[in-house]
Amino acid sequence: MSHKVLRREDVRFITGTGRYTNDIDIPGQLHASFVRSDHAHGELRSIYSAAAKAMPGVVAVFTGDDLMKAGVGFLHRLPLKGYDLGKTLDTPRPGLAQGRVRYVGEPVALIVAETAAQAADAAALVEVEIESLPCVTDVEEAMAEGAPQLWADAPRNVSIDWQNEDAAEVDAVFAKAAHVTRLKLRNTRIFANAIEPRASIAEYDAEHDRYVWITPSQGVRYMQRVLCDQVFKVSDDKVHVRTYDVGGAFGSKEQPYPEDVSILFAAKALRKPVKWHAARTENLLSDNHARDAVIECALALDAKGHFLALRANIYACMGAYFGCNGPNGSIRNTPWGMPLVYKTPKVHVRVQTVMTNTAPIGPYRGAGREQAAFIVERLIDEAAREMKMDRVALRRRNLISPKAIPYRSPTGKLYDSGEFEAIMDKALALADWKGFAARARADKKRGFVRGLGIANFLECVGGSWQESSQIRFADDGRVLLFVATQSHGQGHETSFPQVVADWLGIPYDKIELRQGDSRELPTLGFATVGSRSMIMAGSALARTCEAIIEKGRKAAAQHLEVGEVDIEYVAGSFQVVGTDRCIGLLDLAKEMRMQSGVFDDESLDTEGEYIAPDMHFPNGCHICEVVIDPATGKTRLDRYLAVDDVGTVINSAIVHGQVHGGVCQGLGQVLMEHCQYDSEGQFLTATFMDYAMPRAVDLPSIDTEFHPVPSPKNPLGVKGSGECGVTGSLPAITNAIADALVRAGAHSHIDMPCTSEKVWRALQVRG
Repeated sequence: MSHKVLRREDVRFITGTGRYTNDIDIPGQLHASFVRSDHAHGELRSIYSAAAKAMPGVVAVFTGDDLMKAGVGFLHRLPLKGYDLGKTLDTPRPGLAQGRVRYVGEPVALIVAETAAQAADAAALVEVEIESLPCVTDVEEAMAEGAPQLWADAPRNVSIDWQNEDAAEVDAVFAKAAHVTRLKLRNTRIFANAIEPRASIAEYDAEHDRYVWITPSQGVRYMQRVLCDQVFKVSDDKVHVRTYDVGGAFGSKEQPYPEDVSILFAAKALRKPVKWHAARTENLLSDNHARDAVIECALALDAKGHFLALRANIYACMGAYFGCNGPNGSIRNTPWGMPLVYKTPKVHVRVQTVMTNTAPIGPYRGAGREQAAFIVERLIDEAAREMKMDRVALRRRNLISPKAIPYRSPTGKLYDSGEFEAIMDKALALADWKGFAARARADKKRGFVRGLGIANFLECVGGSWQESSQIRFADDGRVLLFVATQSHGQGHETSFPQVVADWLGIPYDKIELRQGDSRELPTLGFATVGSRSMIMAGSALARTCEAIIEKGRKAAAQHLEVGEVDIEYVAGSFQVVGTDRCIGLLDLAKEMRMQSGVFDDESLDTEGEYIAPDMHFPNGCHICEVVIDPATGKTRLDRYLAVDDVGTVINSAIVHGQVHGGVCQGLGQVLMEHCQYDSEGQFLTATFMDYAMPRAVDLPSIDTEFHPVPSPKNPLGVKGSGECGVTGSLPAITNAIADALVRAGAHSHIDMPCTSEKVWRALQVRG
């Protein structure tokens, strides 16, 4: 398989010919605008809309009462299968607020007009009366006695209290340990900031009693499932979802939002298409935010530095309502990834999810995997300092040996493959670890402080463990692939055809990917989440190819008038063994289409599926160097190296790009990104003037290398690459900053984001 194939989709993206939701207009469509709560918490007393209704072009004003009378349901947290969560809170999230508002930006009313400008002007005239209630935006303050209560059934605002096992055994290990390192960490609240804001175009097909919805998504099947099961309570055929090009998502577009529910309701109520495209500030206010956790963690070691036990108490903010997958990152992905690549007999994780008067929390690249790496790698660096041990030697002493694999982790995951020490050694050599001292001395002469960070990581990825695909042979000779995953920057239009071209031995340029239409796709399918697309959909395509070859062998035997045992498949052709008689796969597909009734099978069109036996475990080692100016606290990322084991690499350029993007997002969280609320629940970072993000100038040239150890769990040997960059970079960059602070004589601990001011203040406290 060639790793050098250029991405097909890039031509239309860079020439401006992509088709995004806001590019689409439907004849006769109306436009929508939302009225949002300016209170963080309060009783919704009245909505005065007479002035808005009298505005030119206004067709309707809808409120939560209208949705309630129509029986429109609520959005809920998806069940977390395989977990006993005990008594948990339900937070029904309406399309438009009903009775109470719980965060600034919550949609309260919907204006529908003939133009977008008319709808926005009318929305400004709606008067909303809200009786203010006390609010709380900080996770620790929300858990305090006497804190404002968001939901009656969540004392101290704790909505779920889960732990992976009895803590007593771990407590006993800690009590006898020769050394214990303890840290309190903050995984800061951040925002996805996809280049394309959310959008919805809704129609209602009265003849077939069917909703038709166009939206940028991470998978139309996922969207359809939530709307059918939770909101409208109808069968799948009553909701038709389409997605075209998607300008980024990172987890923020995997679920429907209240605005989507309201737009669909309005389309049915008015019997006309309704379109909405969010302004950037609307997205910052009301899209799912991410992360936002306080973590108390500890590592127990014996006198020689062997890890004995790991503990993490995670207080995970959920915002005002559960997102569909809100708690899954901390409850599932974080424990599953611990204790990374290290032998650690005991791991105890307790997660308490906490409700606050803030935008709901949802998945974002990493989705708890970065949290596991952040916890473990920060603890290791601190333990090495406290025990006066070399941090690389401490890691090496505890790495899981290749001889121990398959390895059952204390959190129950079976690592199927990996060469963790070899990867670390490769990274140390490529990063010129030994040359750091000379670079640090040179910087010191210039008045700067250089810091060196390292992080090993392992992710538990895969998401839903079942996926199917279809391969159809078109009349014009094209081979069409149908999958339920959805590309939003990953290059699926390139890499999936590569898989099929390689598997079937047919020309790559004959193969096209089809995605994004719920009426065309296999029923058994999910979405692009959790680094699962190539693992699941790619493997399903491989299984479908195998089935096509078997079906084709039978048809070729009929065509060539020999027994099936005499047919072999070689390089895209069915050949009679020991002869030069053959027929190409594409020619056979054409023959079967043209000669109906001659063959036992009508066509070579085939659907296949892949069921993963367990999760997959991409891993790697990232090393970086930062340079700090002590006079200002400004921190610059100077060198960065990533060595990743993502299993088989299908397209090296795409995987390099995935790692680069993830590193950039990790850098953003460590140095600058932060969603912030004031004490009254007002959102302070609702524009790009206030919410900082990294630019090209903030990044060095990122060196990426692979150390592929194919996974035996799937036919392609892939492991997933979408989140490696952020999972490795978050602890690596943080450890580099901590190292620089210590070299400057300051304390090693600093909370993200490590802004210039924070770093400068940390440097003022020496010793």
